[in-house]
Amino acid sequence: MSAVPRSYNPFAEEDDEEEVAARGSGERQRYLQQEVLRRSAATADSTARSLSLLYESERIGVAASEELVRQGEALKRTEQMVDKMDQDLKTSQRHINSIKSVWGGLVNYFKAKPPESRPEQNGTPEYYANSRLKEAMMSSKEQESKYQESHPNLRKLDNSDNNFSKADLVSSVQGDSYPKNQHLRAYHQKIDNNLDEMSSGLSRLKNLALGLQTEIDEQDDMLDRLTKKVETLDVNIKSTDKKVRQL
Repeated sequence: MSAVPRSYNPFAEEDDEEEVAARGSGERQRYLQQEVLRRSAATADSTARSLSLLYESERIGVAASEELVRQGEALKRTEQMVDKMDQDLKTSQRHINSIKSVWGGLVNYFKAKPPESRPEQNGTPEYYANSRLKEAMMSSKEQESKYQESHPNLRKLDNSDNNFSKADLVSSVQGDSYPKNQHLRAYHQKIDNNLDEMSSGLSRLKNLALGLQTEIDEQDDMLDRLTKKVETLDVNIKSTDKKVRQL
């Protein structure tokens, strides 16, 4: 039987095991905290990039709306030019009838003159887009400056800054729904703010889409009306040309 040393403590091994376990638990807790911070930072970056893309989509929608309004103005000018040509053609037909015979001149004398079209002021017709599109464009343009003030790097479609400034931390709202860690709290609040802005942006983008659809439908009707006028004008031109050749 081996002799046990007098300095041997049978509880020392248990103390060492507890110390190792406590140290391992602390390291694991720190790892989990770092992982939570890393994932929160990645989520904040993801929402910022999504918000940036949403802003770019809204900006493109506003540009498309402005181009569609210019197209409507061009269609309006074209329609007025066709109406003016039709008016001039009717006047030419009256003169041709006067030249052909005395009877035709008498008919034209007693026949009511066609109403003359009023000239447009400054030579530019007035065209107004539908109210839904106008309101959506105004709302998006009003928000553009706010986007630039709060997110100056949105146009670059990049938000790689994971560190929040002290101003963000100081101005953060102390709410029970946010964690106590100030960095994690800042990330969560940043994510919530980005989600709120995305919700508002999606609503404005929806209104832009609905306004564009309404404007396109109205311009389709204008194109159909213009097509019929052009076809009628073409028939009248051929008829007038035939009468001129018979003189």
